[in-house]
Amino acid sequence: MSLFDDDFYTTKVRKTAPWKSSWTKRSMTSPYKVGVVATTAGAGVLLAATVIWAVVGLTGSAGYKDEPVAAPAMANNDYMQWRSDTVVKAVNMVKPTVVSIISAGKETDKNQAQMIGIGSGVIFEKNGNKAYVVTNNHVVQNSTQVEVVLANGVHKKAEIKGRDMITDLAVLEMDADGIKVIAEFGDSEKLQSGETAIAIGNPLGLGFSQTTTVGVISSPHRLIPISFANDGSYDWEMDVIQTDAAINQGNSGGALVNLEGKVIGINSMKVSETGVEGLGFAIPINKAKETIESLIKYGKVKRPYLGVTTDSLRSYTGIEGLKLPETVKNGLIVMDALGPAKEAGLAANDVITELDGKTVSTNLMLRQYLYLEKKIGDSLKITYYRAGKKATVTLVLTERKEE
Repeated sequence: MSLFDDDFYTTKVRKTAPWKSSWTKRSMTSPYKVGVVATTAGAGVLLAATVIWAVVGLTGSAGYKDEPVAAPAMANNDYMQWRSDTVVKAVNMVKPTVVSIISAGKETDKNQAQMIGIGSGVIFEKNGNKAYVVTNNHVVQNSTQVEVVLANGVHKKAEIKGRDMITDLAVLEMDADGIKVIAEFGDSEKLQSGETAIAIGNPLGLGFSQTTTVGVISSPHRLIPISFANDGSYDWEMDVIQTDAAINQGNSGGALVNLEGKVIGINSMKVSETGVEGLGFAIPINKAKETIESLIKYGKVKRPYLGVTTDSLRSYTGIEGLKLPETVKNGLIVMDALGPAKEAGLAANDVITELDGKTVSTNLMLRQYLYLEKKIGDSLKITYYRAGKKATVTLVLTERKEE
């Protein structure tokens, strides 16, 4: 069972199964797991193997305000020069806003040095004497201290304003002294396959800051299954931009930019298997905007809370003790119930088969329905089986209380 700490599910899992029969969990495997993090010891640097950590130390200038430019009709050599000049302008617009993020984690042992993570971020807002940086959650999720390195090399202490594991986004707050340029967000819904994409970051650490790579949008929308526990059970699907612009360890949280010099995505992950090249992914900026606003306002993303710990029925064998009808082959076994679910009468060993009349058979389907279709305060009709008898209950989804 794959569990993670969010605002919807309880992480209070029973140490032993609630049933007394000989149920056996089927083994589950996945071809690859997006989001597996590897650490490099010795140097004390935390890097990602299949997730990209992005850092940018930048120099460069100034903010252009050019309108979108269509490629003119011209000879091939002239076109290549035009394209090159356009890329240079776009890079110079964004580079001053891309920063390096150094995060320090807890010491794992008294004899070991503090683990240091390096990633990137983008300055997107200035409000009074505060400036805000967007980055990936996985860049700062284990941090006790965070430092931002500006394009000119100035170091600033930063605080985590809020972060969210589901969207893999975080917002940092720092003082705005010396911040002259902020990034302009583009429209990721207008992206087309084949258009130019520019990635800015610091692959492999601060020594390679200000690295710019250029490629194309391979796909404006690509669904990538995510396993937070890396156990082969998918917890979420991320809708991401696929690009072949080179993204490497150290690029996470950096900017994916179009030829207008606008940020269209936040570089987040890649597939790093032998023989695989040009498979990098960025969080679309349109999807990131709502999360960013919520993180600034609330410090988290508010989502509806049901209060169940569940696992897929088809993951188990020997489930005769549940006395399910032969027609019931799919559903979710309730391992534990808290909050709204417990108050509505749901309990361990119940098997949920429908939500508002729609079939559900995996944790992913349950989360997607809750997160994408429902809001806090909405009613939810649950169809379930208990000791072989079918029943329904309607409950009101709440916001999870902080523990």
